[in-house]
Amino acid sequence: MRLFKNSYSFEYPWDQVTAANWKKYPNEVSTHVIAVDVLKRELIDNGQKLVSERLITVKQGVPKWIMMAMGGTNVSYVREVSVVDLANRSLTLRSCNMSYSNILKVYETVKYNPHPEDPVNKTLFEQEAQITAYGAFTKICNKMEEWSVQRFHDNALKGKKGFDSVLEVFDKHWVQREKYVDDLGNSIVGKVADTVEDIKTTAEEMLKETEMKSNSILTRHYDSIKNAFKRNENM
Repeated sequence: MRLFKNSYSFEYPWDQVTAANWKKYPNEVSTHVIAVDVLKRELIDNGQKLVSERLITVKQGVPKWIMMAMGGTNVSYVREVSVVDLANRSLTLRSCNMSYSNILKVYETVKYNPHPEDPVNKTLFEQEAQITAYGAFTKICNKMEEWSVQRFHDNALKGKKGFDSVLEVFDKHWVQREKYVDDLGNSIVGKVADTVEDIKTTAEEMLKETEMKSNSILTRHYDSIKNAFKRNENM
């Protein structure tokens, strides 16, 4: 068994990185990932956790001797289960290859957390993969594991570069979204204030109009009302 570990930081806040994660593939750099299909998605723990299951299709260059052992194809499928935990502010993705698992088994765990040194503005990425080859010949198994570790290293560099490009584009939309929300909020507040002022003005005008009408009616019928009271007094 071989163990591959990797970590680095993104210069973006955790909520932004985890949102962009769903747009990570495909990208122009990580061309080995050719498709990502969502199989299942659900909210648990009163909406505090989002659990997703995805099928990832991978196509990459493989040495001929490994191609022969795997049946002559370089397309493989990976099952991924992820959990977004809002309460603890964490995103954990666990994956395992479904193709050729009797020859080579790869368990990968990826975590995104707010960076301990700057949790507001940065996100810490941590990756670990356990790679185990199965076969009758130890030498061949060792070579397959070594090749897989090197492939993980190469793909990790591509993955970082590819995700950086996705985050850069996503950041522009994120800023525009926040500006739109702020503008919308200010617009709504302004409209509510205008509406309240209109209602207040209308109410004042209605009261004045009512008072004017009441005074007009009393003026027109003053003599009649006065005479009516006099008749009542003389009776």
